[in-house]
Amino acid sequence: MEEKIYTAKKYGVPMLFLVIIMFFCSLAGFIMGVVHFIDCDDNGLPVQPLYECLFVGGILLFALSCLLCGGFKMLNPNEAVVLNLFGKYKGTLKEAGFYYVNPFCVSFNPAADTKLRQSDDVGANKSISSSAGQQTGKKISLKMMTLSNNKQKINDCLGNPIEISIAVIWKVVDTAKAVFSVDNYKEFLSLQCDAALREIVRTYPYDVAPNIDTTGDGVADDGSLRGSSEIVAAKIKSEIQKRVSEAGLEIVEARITYLAYAPEIAAAMLQRQQASAVVDARKLIVDGAVGMVQMALESLSENKIVALDDERKAAMVSNLLVVLCGNHDAQPVVNSGSLY
Repeated sequence: MEEKIYTAKKYGVPMLFLVIIMFFCSLAGFIMGVVHFIDCDDNGLPVQPLYECLFVGGILLFALSCLLCGGFKMLNPNEAVVLNLFGKYKGTLKEAGFYYVNPFCVSFNPAADTKLRQSDDVGANKSISSSAGQQTGKKISLKMMTLSNNKQKINDCLGNPIEISIAVIWKVVDTAKAVFSVDNYKEFLSLQCDAALREIVRTYPYDVAPNIDTTGDGVADDGSLRGSSEIVAAKIKSEIQKRVSEAGLEIVEARITYLAYAPEIAAAMLQRQQASAVVDARKLIVDGAVGMVQMALESLSENKIVALDDERKAAMVSNLLVVLCGNHDAQPVVNSGSLY
């Protein structure tokens, strides 16, 4: 369904004055009729037809003024109202102002009372939600809003369970599609965010893993949820946008707000990361120690400080590596005898 901008002019203020005048005229005619009826009843005089007409006309004019009150629509900036006349879509009011439309046109928004974990609903209890619904009515907000769904437990491409949540910034761009193409566009967005998140997360490992292709080009890469958060967020945004386009919604941004291993494997994965860190640290220490030993032997040889045979070089290398790679301070042993 195509969105149509309702072309009604802003006749709200003139119609407001007209309805007020009609109301007072109806009240005056009703009072004059009632006073005449009482006076005729007290004096035994016949009722004049003019006052009968004033009485009946006052009642009818009051009913008409009440009916006309249903045509007033006031819009704030970044708000819209979808108008429906006897089941037919008439158009959407988008520009801020005070309007008067057909009083039989009704505002239609099936998601008006739906409260999600989004920017304008966070912390809203039942009483606050009901009062907010009375204030906004069936208006559709065109502002950018943030949807933060609950944490989900999803298996990554290696089968490891992880917990992840995202924050999605979105807005309504086509009110007709949002209202008529889906049953409830807020719930639809929430469900599609969950589905898109699962679809993307299942293609990535939590951390960098060998022989994993995350781009789909058949070549292993270093993509991961923890290390490629910007790329993952862009893919999640694209996937959600593809799913909600038919609902007239635009996804402005999607960001990962929480990422961790599931509790049942978190301790084991922490030990694995600690072991990997220890191995990497030891490798760096050994590489540095070997370089220092080589430099020491070359310096002794070039400066001809002492001539060592292979056996003594091996003993010196062993002692230096023990000193440089050990976790504790070395305890020196002083040899007061000869070299051999």
